[in-house]
Amino acid sequence: MTSPASPAPGSDELPFRYTPQLAERIELAWQDEWAQRGTFWAANPEGALTDGEDRHAASGAQPFFLMDMFPYPSGAGLHVGHPLGYIATDVVGRYRRMRGDNVLHALGYDAFGLPAEQYAVQTGQHPRTTTEANMATMKRQLRRLGLAHDERRSFATIDPGYVRWTQWIFLQIFSSWYDPDAERPGGGRGAARPVAELVESFASGARPTPDGRPWAELTPAEREDVLGEYRLAYVSEAPVNWCPGLGTVLANEEVTSDGRSERGNFPVFQRSLRQWNMRITAYADRLADDLDLIDWPEKVKSMQRNWIGRSEGARVTFAIGGVGDANAREVEVFTTRPDTLFGATFMVVAPEHPLLDEVPAAWPDGTKDLWTGGHDTPVAAVSAYRTMAASKTAVERQADARSKSGVFTGHLATNPVNGELVPVFTADYVLMGYGTGAIMAVPGGDQRDFDFARAYDLPVVFTVAPDGGFADGFEEAPDAAYTGDGLVQRSTATTTAGDELSSTG
Repeated sequence: MTSPASPAPGSDELPFRYTPQLAERIELAWQDEWAQRGTFWAANPEGALTDGEDRHAASGAQPFFLMDMFPYPSGAGLHVGHPLGYIATDVVGRYRRMRGDNVLHALGYDAFGLPAEQYAVQTGQHPRTTTEANMATMKRQLRRLGLAHDERRSFATIDPGYVRWTQWIFLQIFSSWYDPDAERPGGGRGAARPVAELVESFASGARPTPDGRPWAELTPAEREDVLGEYRLAYVSEAPVNWCPGLGTVLANEEVTSDGRSERGNFPVFQRSLRQWNMRITAYADRLADDLDLIDWPEKVKSMQRNWIGRSEGARVTFAIGGVGDANAREVEVFTTRPDTLFGATFMVVAPEHPLLDEVPAAWPDGTKDLWTGGHDTPVAAVSAYRTMAASKTAVERQADARSKSGVFTGHLATNPVNGELVPVFTADYVLMGYGTGAIMAVPGGDQRDFDFARAYDLPVVFTVAPDGGFADGFEEAPDAAYTGDGLVQRSTATTTAGDELSSTG
């Protein structure tokens, strides 16, 4: 008799040909074997989770943790971009496992989100039904890829146990405040402390309330407003990408360059909404400094530093309405170059800035026509500009930063170093979510401010000679100021290249 694995007499067929069918049988057999043996189970030092032979982690084994980016189970299954990353981490995990390390390779499913919601709206099917079916498909595909995940450690962000612990973590953050003077266990100052301790300090009078009233006289709402200025998790008004067509807020990455939603192609608008925020600025220094302790590629560290966005400088307060004005308000700006304050000839606030909720009823004397945008009153100019800016996303506003647009708000601010009144503009290249939402414009030291000043015929005062030389029109007059009518020689001080002025402009 002829063996089934052998070719028939006289046949040209090769024995044991490696066909797709044979490959499938071999792979499925070994995948079943790995699952039965628990080959990829990572053992804990103690407890219920052991390796496939019911052993706990050996005392000398080096723990090594790998976690892939969670796939989002919104489609019918994996796409090619998923295994592109998973295979790389799997190679690392197998290498470390062969070295004797106790490798924990975990994977989960990011099951919340807009795609599932929209699919449910379109089909009428509950999002849990769709999501769980997609996860089952993905798990089958991941198994077929032969990846060394410990399936016991797999979870989804919709699992009640996961939600429970994320809510617990949030409550710990919400119930904490950052004390810059607290001593850290590892050395240095600045640490989170319970809000209950903050309440005790207010109640005892050791820490005064903002308006000086005793803590006991504040209403519960007033007390919470005070604590909200300290909590690490707090609610505030902030500009967002609002998409009415989807009924939700979108991240910048979900908005196209045309200002429309990536999903559904609906228009997106800038709107200020009350939302939860994290006070990461309180510990930005620690976030940036501790990057030096992480074994990451420098490119990734650089991206993180840019995201944290730590800047060293000073906060400067400008009085709005003039010195001695009983109704004067204040606007705070952050600057990395407080030494250039003498060159601040105007201010710019974001269209969402609360200063613009009230503007003068009429234009002040000396207002130039090109500042007003063709409107009869500051109220009309600001209202029209805010409506226009709301139709742009933050991405569009940054992309259009070179195309300067803005209007005079009718407000005048007092430069704190020389007492001169400077006009306050609003322009969409200033974002409310960055810094204080207001900038002091020093056109003699910043190209963006210089472009805006030339476009609106605003003064330019040089306080520091720029490294790259002066802009067009200033090469022959480094000690000059642009007044809107041309170059005039400065009379209060002279300077050579690189020297800084200590007098007014």
